[in-house]
Amino acid sequence: HLVESGGGLVHAGGSLRLSCAASGLSFEHYYMGWFRQAPGKEREEVSCIDSNYGRTYYADSVKGRFTISRDNAKNTVYLQMNGLKPEDTAIYYCNTVPARNEYWGQGTQVTVSS
Repeated sequence: HLVESGGGLVHAGGSLRLSCAASGLSFEHYYMGWFRQAPGKEREEVSCIDSNYGRTYYADSVKGRFTISRDNAKNTVYLQMNGLKPEDTAIYYCNTVPARNEYWGQGTQVTVSS
């Protein structure tokens, strides 16, 4: 399963680093992604990274501010978030890409105050 951590409350312009620890899957074989769901909105994909070559994708809303990375030796994927904005407030989840229902975890809450 996947366990997210690193969320919290920050002021606008601040930074957070999210981590997602994986177990029970062949982590190094999967593309991994970060998703978020804000109150009253559908879950959206924020970023993803391929399994071995470091190729990345970012949603336009976070491009230039967020950086995804992974450590296959630690079965962990990270999301460095800089320049946070109030509109980044959401629960953040990690999952494989494409997402698999059985891997959705509790997520980690990110709250950005203005």
